[in-house]
Amino acid sequence: MPLLLGIVLILAVVILIVAVVLTGHRILRSIDRRADPQPAVAPSAATSAATGTDAAAREEILSEGRATGLEEGHAAGYEQGRRAGRNEAKAAALVEARRTARRQVTDEFDTHTRDRIRAELEDEVRDQVRDELEQELTAIRNAALREAQQTRAAAQRIRNEINAETDSARRQAELDISEMLLSSRKDTEREAERILERSRNVLVDAERRESRLAEREERLDTEARRVESRELELAAGDERLRAQESELADRESGLSSELERIAGLTAEAAKSELIAQQEAQIRRESAILARDIETEARKGADDRAKIIVADAIARVASEQTAESVVAVMHLPSEDMKGRIIGREGRNIRSFETTTGVNLIIDDTPEAVLLSCFDPVRREIGRLTLSKLVMDGRIHPHRIEEAYERSKIEVDALCQRAAEDALLEVGIDHVHPEIVSLLGRLRYRTSYGQNVLLHLVETAHIAAAMAAELGVPTELVKRGAFLHDIGKALTHEVEGSHAIIGAELARKYGEAPEVVHAIEAHHNEVQPETIEAVLTQASDSCSGGRPGARRESVEAYVKRLERIEQIAAQKPGVEKVFAMQAGREVRVMVKPEIVDDVASHTLAREVAAQIEDELTYPGQIRVTVVRESRATEVAH
Repeated sequence: MPLLLGIVLILAVVILIVAVVLTGHRILRSIDRRADPQPAVAPSAATSAATGTDAAAREEILSEGRATGLEEGHAAGYEQGRRAGRNEAKAAALVEARRTARRQVTDEFDTHTRDRIRAELEDEVRDQVRDELEQELTAIRNAALREAQQTRAAAQRIRNEINAETDSARRQAELDISEMLLSSRKDTEREAERILERSRNVLVDAERRESRLAEREERLDTEARRVESRELELAAGDERLRAQESELADRESGLSSELERIAGLTAEAAKSELIAQQEAQIRRESAILARDIETEARKGADDRAKIIVADAIARVASEQTAESVVAVMHLPSEDMKGRIIGREGRNIRSFETTTGVNLIIDDTPEAVLLSCFDPVRREIGRLTLSKLVMDGRIHPHRIEEAYERSKIEVDALCQRAAEDALLEVGIDHVHPEIVSLLGRLRYRTSYGQNVLLHLVETAHIAAAMAAELGVPTELVKRGAFLHDIGKALTHEVEGSHAIIGAELARKYGEAPEVVHAIEAHHNEVQPETIEAVLTQASDSCSGGRPGARRESVEAYVKRLERIEQIAAQKPGVEKVFAMQAGREVRVMVKPEIVDDVASHTLAREVAAQIEDELTYPGQIRVTVVRESRATEVAH
C-alpha cells in the first residue's frame, strides 16, 4: 500500500510538470497571434519610451511567470489552469500597451523602421520569456523531484512502521496461542488424572470383589467336601441303622409282651388308648393347618392389595418408583448449580413451580437430579433445564419460555411416537385423542418395560395367534394394541386402568369386541370372546418372557427369603441355604427325626410348595442332606 501511494504521487508530479511546460508554450503562441503587424518607425524619444514601457512590461511578465511557475509546482491541476489564464491576460495587456506606443510613434517612423523594431522587440521578448520559463520549469522539475523523494522516504517510513506493527501483532498472537495451548494441555492433563484416579478406584473395587468371591468360592468348596464326607459317613451309618432297626424290632416285640404283662392291659385296650391319643394329635395338627391356611389367605390378600397399589402407581408414573422417577442431568461445571439455584433460591422455586418437577441439588459433582412421578412432566423438566444450561441465562422469565418450548417439543415427540407405532402395527382410523394418549405411553414403563413397545409387541403376538387359529386379525390386533390405554391417564381419574381404557375406547367409537378385550384383560370382567382371551394370552406372553421386565432387588431378596422359609417350616429341618441366585436349595435335616424315606418326601413337598407359591424364571432344585454322626468318648 505505501509503495502504491508513492507511485501515485510521482505520477502526479510528472503530470504537473508536463502541464506547466504546455502552459508556457501556449502563452508564447498566444503572444505571437495577438501581435499587431504595424510598420516600424525610426527610433526617437517615443521609441525609447515605448522600449522602456516594453521592458517594464516584460520584467513584469517574467516576475509573474516566476511566481506562477513556483505556485504551479506546488498546486493542483485546477490552480495551474487558473494561473495560466491570468498570465495570458497579462500578456494580452502587454501587447495592448505596445500597440498604443506604436500608434503614438506611427507618424514619425516609416514602415521599414517599425518592422525592424517590432521584430527585434518580439525576438528579444520571446527569447527572454523562453529563457525565464525554461529556468522556472527547471526549478519546478527539481522541486517536484525533491517532493517525490520526500514522498518516497515518507512511504518507506510508513512501510517500516507497518512492518514493525505487523511483527509486533504476530509476536503477540504467537504468545496468545502458546498460552491457550498451555492452558488446554493443563486441562487435558487434569482430566486425564481424574479419569486415571477413577480407573484406579474401579480396579481396586473389582479386585476387592474378586477376592471376596474367591473366598466365598473357597468356603463353598470346603463345605461341599465336608458334605461329601458326611454323605459317605451317612452311607456307613445306614448300614449300622439297618442292623439296629432289626434289633430294635426284636426288642420292641419283647417289650410289648412285657408291657402287657406289667400294665395288665390287653392289646385292644392299648389300641383304644392309642387311638384317643392320635385323635388329640390330629385335632391339634388340624388347628395348626387351619391357622396356616388363614395365614396364606391373608398373604394372598396382601399380594392382591399390592397389585392394586402397583396398578394405581402405574397410572401415575411407573410401577418401580425408586428405579424410574429420577433423571440425572449432567452440568458443564459446578458454577452452574449456583445459577440454577439463583439469588435466595428464586430460580429453583420458579423452575419447580412452572414444571412440577422437584430439582435435587446435592454433593454429586457436576450433576443434578430431577424427580417426578409423571414421566412426561419429568421429560419436559429435563429438556427445560437442558435448554437453560445451554443458554446460560437462567431467570424466571427464561424458565417459562424454555418450559413452553420443551412442552411443545415433547408433545410433538409423543405424537410422532404414537403415529409410528400405529404404522408399525398396521392400525388406522384411530381417534386423535386416543393417538395423543398412546403418545404419552412413550415415557411410561412397567417393571422396566416400555408400555408403548409392550403394546406393539402384544399386538404382533395376538395377530400371530389369531392367524394360527383362523380368527380375523383386525379386531384381535386392535384390542391387544389398545388394552393398556388406561395407563396414559393420570391419578385424577378413578378406577383400574383396564376399566378406564374400556370407557375411553367406548367413548371414541371403538368396536364392542375391542372394548370387551380391554376391560377383561386383567379379569375385572370375565372374558367372553376370542378377542379377549387372545388379548390376555398375548399380554402374558409379552410381559412374562425372559428379559422383558426386570425384577427389583427388593423382590429378588424377598423371593430368596421365602424359599428358605418354606423349607425351614418343615419338621426335622436344621438349616436351609438358597444358593446360585435362588436356583438351588439345600436343606440340612436332623438324622434322628428324618430318615432316608422321609428325606425324599420332604424334598417333594418343598418343591411342590415353592412351585405353588412363587413365580420364578427357570427351575429350582431342592436337595435334602441327611447326616449321621456317631460320637464316643475314650476314657
